[in-house]
Amino acid sequence: MSSTSTTSPAVVPANTTGLSVTDVRKDYSTPAEPLVVLRGVSFSLGAGERVAIVGPSGSGKSTLLNILGTLDEPTAGQVTLDGINPFSLRPKALAKFRSEKIGFVFQDHHLLPQCTALENVLVSRLALGNVSDADSARGSELLKEVGLEGRATHLPAELSGGERQRVAIARALMNRPRLLLCDEPTGNLDTQTGQAIGELLIRLATESQAILVAVTHSPALASMFPRQMGMVDGRLT
Repeated sequence: MSSTSTTSPAVVPANTTGLSVTDVRKDYSTPAEPLVVLRGVSFSLGAGERVAIVGPSGSGKSTLLNILGTLDEPTAGQVTLDGINPFSLRPKALAKFRSEKIGFVFQDHHLLPQCTALENVLVSRLALGNVSDADSARGSELLKEVGLEGRATHLPAELSGGERQRVAIARALMNRPRLLLCDEPTGNLDTQTGQAIGELLIRLATESQAILVAVTHSPALASMFPRQMGMVDGRLT
């Protein structure tokens, strides 16, 4: 459900589940006057809900995604995931929260070139400790889920663009995130491969009951989502 609000952020009870974004603003200081990128963005999503955010370049889509992923902090407003405001956490606790709760899929796959497909999937576990046999088994199962069962030992240079993006999706799901964030996940892919990747993302997010938020310029990708929101000049429409 999308909405706009100019009210102060409400206190979210500890037992609240899902993603809640309340009156989020983002300004950047400039020598002249503050550059306002987000102008009071509010919406909420529950487990398994999926939304595509579309809009022109410079409208604030990626800035919003970075805030949802705790990679950037809002100037004002509040973001909570399962009742937790991540920006109230100390740096080490915030890093742990991000690793456990949030998965990222970017336009560029960002795979480590010296690591195999399976090793790249398991990289996300290293932030939480040693990789166990159970982790390796899950990584192999995820590669099977994304159709790469026979490519686990291949390096990224030996994979196609679509295959590399499938590895990135498996990596994003490795820690069973509550929130899956995608920034132009099909932007570097041809139409047919992009369609397959979009369908795969939605299926896997739905099966895992992860909240899925994707920002995209692609009408084809956006049309796969049951909910779409537009962003213009830092506001959701």
